[in-house]
Amino acid sequence: MAKIIELKQVTWRREGKMVLNGIDWAVEEGEHWAMLGLNGSGKTTLLNMLSGYLWPSSGEIKVLGNRFGDVDLRELRKTIGWVSSSLQEKLHGGEKAQNLVVSGKFASIGLYEKPTDEDYDRAGALMDQLRCSHLKDRSYQTCSQGEQQKLLIARALMASPKLLILDEATNGLDFISKEGLLESISQLAEKPGAPHMLYVTHHTEEILPIFSHTLLLRRGEVFAKGRTTEVLNEEGLTEFFEIPVKLSWSQQRAWLTRK
Repeated sequence: MAKIIELKQVTWRREGKMVLNGIDWAVEEGEHWAMLGLNGSGKTTLLNMLSGYLWPSSGEIKVLGNRFGDVDLRELRKTIGWVSSSLQEKLHGGEKAQNLVVSGKFASIGLYEKPTDEDYDRAGALMDQLRCSHLKDRSYQTCSQGEQQKLLIARALMASPKLLILDEATNGLDFISKEGLLESISQLAEKPGAPHMLYVTHHTEEILPIFSHTLLLRRGEVFAKGRTTEVLNEEGLTEFFEIPVKLSWSQQRAWLTRK
């Protein structure tokens, strides 16, 4: 069975600086992963590489069984959903919520094609699933940040992606909105036929039980990878963050404080 993601000795340099160095990583069928790292760790670069927007300086990349160099990356991107703050900045604030979701089928910023009734039915079902159907006739700019993130996830799901990347999805949300969004992500992951998820964050407590595996990325290198319960331990995270930390588990989530 083909791996969902497979990176072998992937390196990327920019202006003589090593941004990613010797990344070896594989995501197996049926796994959901979290990626944890501080600013400047190389997370965004790695995501751009997985989506085919950057080419490695050296190494080999396979995504959804497709080897880079042997696949049309434009077609591959149609099978990858990506929710990020950079996408939010490009969207038209006046777009109606349902049109924003439907536009995900066409991977367009704005809706220029003529959707079918089936497209709107699917958008409605996804909005129901993410508990944001009440936003149907609202413009995107009048929705709260948490509501906007749910709409972006619904948009990403319109094309039935096989891989869904959630890049700092809770950034800027208050506690209640964040927990509500995390609950929706957890419920989505448990649905039959859900895409494989890669959840990118700065915060250990956002790594839900559904993310069975975690990758720790530090200064462009893999610091640790494996089962979440094994990777997230006090000794390892103290070394990873380079400050003494205390780790406590609650509701199967890892909560950190500084010692």
